[in-house]
Amino acid sequence: MPSLREKDMHGPLCTFLEGQGYSVNAEVRGCDLTARRDDELIAIEMKTRFSARLLAQAVRRQRTYDGVYIAIPVMGSKKMPPSMRDITILCRGLGVGLLLVRYLKTKTRVEIIFHPRMKDTPSKGKRRRAVIREIDGRYAELNTAGSTTRDERVTAYKQRALFIASLLDRLGEASPKALKDLGADKTTQTILSMNHYGWFERVERGVYRLHPAGIEALGQYKERIPVLEEMTEEALRARDGKKEDML
Repeated sequence: MPSLREKDMHGPLCTFLEGQGYSVNAEVRGCDLTARRDDELIAIEMKTRFSARLLAQAVRRQRTYDGVYIAIPVMGSKKMPPSMRDITILCRGLGVGLLLVRYLKTKTRVEIIFHPRMKDTPSKGKRRRAVIREIDGRYAELNTAGSTTRDERVTAYKQRALFIASLLDRLGEASPKALKDLGADKTTQTILSMNHYGWFERVERGVYRLHPAGIEALGQYKERIPVLEEMTEEALRARDGKKEDML
């Protein structure tokens, strides 16, 4: 499989998990795929071949997730990964589930070799809360599991900053409170004052506008995130509707 990349497994695995009723997010706090269904939270770590590093990643995820799978690819209808018996012994012994992503001539299918040992992870665990905050903070899924370090990862933080930028693009200038009243996140003040991406500039105390770098960033992301403009329009319509009700 010389040309197969980890990110090639993203599509088949997402389709499979969504078919099981999970919502799926890629690259959440370093985990390839995170799948959530009701209160259940599982992780899938992917590699093009089995290794001790892959197994170690999966074991680390057990501290956060209810269950953890590893996923590795195979080509053809009969081929199995090398040392399949040893892989099975190791995974079963550690309570890690195993998925095969099988590439056939005309289709790709995901096979469950065995499920992980599930555990009750405290819902208030610090690591788990951080994962759920990241998932809930995203309004678009733009990441691909298995991406390299050179590929951009669009986090919930960046998505919140983009929404603030979109609002400022329409408003010209605004305070953090005015932006929050339009639906921006409660961390708006911090995002504006820290200005991590260089998208904002302070006009005066408590008032911000969009920097030219922010205008450029919006131009880059608007096509990738069409929902961004929809959210902005909806927020402004809701504001105008409230004004009319007060007249």
